[in-house]
Amino acid sequence: MIFKETALKGAYIVELEQKGDERGFFARTFCEKEFAAQKIKFAVRQSNISYNKKKGTLRGMHYQAVPHEEAKLVSCVRGAIYDVIIDLRPGSPTRGKWCASELNAREYSSLFIPEGFAHGFQSLTDDTVVLYQMSEFFHPESARGIRWDDRLFSITWSIVPCIVSQKDAGYPDYRG
Repeated sequence: MIFKETALKGAYIVELEQKGDERGFFARTFCEKEFAAQKIKFAVRQSNISYNKKKGTLRGMHYQAVPHEEAKLVSCVRGAIYDVIIDLRPGSPTRGKWCASELNAREYSSLFIPEGFAHGFQSLTDDTVVLYQMSEFFHPESARGIRWDDRLFSITWSIVPCIVSQKDAGYPDYRG
């Protein structure tokens, strides 16, 4: 695996090192030892899948509050997504900043999101499938969100969202 740090410290695009032959290729999508070599502590406790029927579907911005903060490894296994993260970590030099990456099924890359980040994405194609590996179990009492169009962050989405859940649209402005 090849780790490329994003503009937000501690968040990485993880590219696969493909071993190919006439059959196709084989690649490791997660290895605890390779993450540890990058000084990234990440243990998978839960995996989730998200199916998004229509291009423009927006999910986010989600996070879990202390004491159940979670790290995520996000992969797009069908279609393409515009994946956005916001650094909410107290004391972080990039606190309040956001960055976006396109993840798609053709390139097989993933986004590692550390604890203390909000995460959301927008589907760029119909029939998009997103796989999440999570470091923490889901705790409804710690589930939080930031509205996708919160002016404090002024996220630039790649296309105008056409489907946003009532829950995601109803999140309040972030107050930190």
